[in-house]
Amino acid sequence: MVSRREFLQAAAAAGALLAGSGLGPLGRVAAQQRLTEESLLAFPSFGNATILHLTDVHAQLKPVYFREPSINLGVGEARGVPPHLTDAEFRAWYKIAAGSADAYALTSEDFVGLAKSYGRMGGMDRIAALIKAIRAGRGADATLLLDGGDTWQGSWTALKTRAADMAEIMTALGVEAMVGHWEFTLGEERVKELVDALPFPFLAQNIRDNEWQEKVFEPRKTFVKGGARIAVIGQAFPRTPIANPRWMIPKWEFGIREEEMQRQVDEARAEGADCVVVLSHNGFDVDRKMASRVKGIDIVLTAHTHDALPEVLKVGNTILVASGSHGKFVSRIDIDAGGGRMKGFRHRLIPVFTDAIRPDAEMAALVAKWRAPYEAELGRELGRTESLLYRRGNFNGTFDDLIAGAMLKERDAEIALTPGFRWGATLLPGDPITFEALANATAMTYPNCYRQQMTGEQLKTILEDVADNIFHPDPYFQGGGDMVRVGGMGYRIDVAKPMGERISEMTHLASGKPIDAARSYVVAGWASVGQGVEGPPIWEVVAGHVAREKTIRLEPNASVKVVAG
Repeated sequence: MVSRREFLQAAAAAGALLAGSGLGPLGRVAAQQRLTEESLLAFPSFGNATILHLTDVHAQLKPVYFREPSINLGVGEARGVPPHLTDAEFRAWYKIAAGSADAYALTSEDFVGLAKSYGRMGGMDRIAALIKAIRAGRGADATLLLDGGDTWQGSWTALKTRAADMAEIMTALGVEAMVGHWEFTLGEERVKELVDALPFPFLAQNIRDNEWQEKVFEPRKTFVKGGARIAVIGQAFPRTPIANPRWMIPKWEFGIREEEMQRQVDEARAEGADCVVVLSHNGFDVDRKMASRVKGIDIVLTAHTHDALPEVLKVGNTILVASGSHGKFVSRIDIDAGGGRMKGFRHRLIPVFTDAIRPDAEMAALVAKWRAPYEAELGRELGRTESLLYRRGNFNGTFDDLIAGAMLKERDAEIALTPGFRWGATLLPGDPITFEALANATAMTYPNCYRQQMTGEQLKTILEDVADNIFHPDPYFQGGGDMVRVGGMGYRIDVAKPMGERISEMTHLASGKPIDAARSYVVAGWASVGQGVEGPPIWEVVAGHVAREKTIRLEPNASVKVVAG
């Protein structure tokens, strides 16, 4: 396997820049000159088939900035190993030069300075250009494009069209199979309507009808590519009815269903599969455990936790591929497969540097068509930011701080709770806060901003429950999200402690007093999984706040004290 060398060669072709943000306009020009579509696509073909993986796009049709996390804690066996490394530790593990193109794409170090040099990433027209080029070079009959889910949610156009835009765009891209998670927040009826109209399968071996225990979706499909029989097994996010509203999918049961996964693998092998691929939305650590227990899987294309790794991670004879999020990357895996086995592979994580890639005209026109009815609304400027606004990380991101602050003021609350979502693009200091930027962090089907009384004891219970969902030592009990963000309150968390003992030193910031377990506090929040929650949609709350403030300037948030064990 030569994936790291190939990735670093591409970075060298792009030109490794010195660390620091003082590159200025000339530095940006130099970066763009060295980053070329040809260098990004440079890859010696291997074997007889190519698998392409795109995941967690979150309905982002246009190029974005997206800052990777500066804190990504692993627990148990996952502590201190990929993907739970960030910044300098991540660079050291993968031998990535500071200030280089791949450092910008894969870490949060000097993000503002490097963003000004390397520009935005992603954009469906650029992704289409790369995929068309790979298909042209490899041959369409030897190339398989798979979508890892979290595709139909995350933008205003996807919300307003109920994902019709994403279904047509991914069809035009040439996706040949997909799985899901946030897709299910459209509700059972809409999901089935969209799935029935797709020209490719929506796979999920782990979803059952709760009355008859029948499979709701096709569990797997075998594709013949380059003469190789490639069996693809779908694995939807197993904790969807816990992480998202149960009432939206009342007739469906989820779960990991490890025994059924083994059965699917065995059946695929018995039918003559040369390569068995699990197209998964479990999250990386869950997939790592599953790969260690289910035998016969060649490749797990992992998703949900938004990890981007420049090399595969091997678990026994299985390789795990992590392809990032928001359209920043496309993974390419060339395989040599035949005679009932995968004999070898070659992998490349392709960074989608927007400015280096010629947009595909057909896809650009299709994106423009879907955005046209909403362009005026999307472009409406609410205010500007003097701070870097980002969301990704185990604990409070600055975009979450903005949302929490808005709820405290606009809903006249003492404490604010905002969910630990990972989706939503990044804004640089000086950027306008448009309605589109806000919608990219809030557009969802259950957005109501509630205001209610909660006791200090209830607040601790919430924090403990979410912490256990993230930091449980057994990956099969992890939901893969990030910690609920808080406003107006601070606390200490020891991630290594057991359930019920992780949270301490809860403090009401306005008064400086400890949170009283028996006292009631006015709490504002949003994205409750309960049915019938009342309140304005969160985007209205935050839009009103930004419009009144006009300029957003956030101080560093030190309200959460983290003990990593």
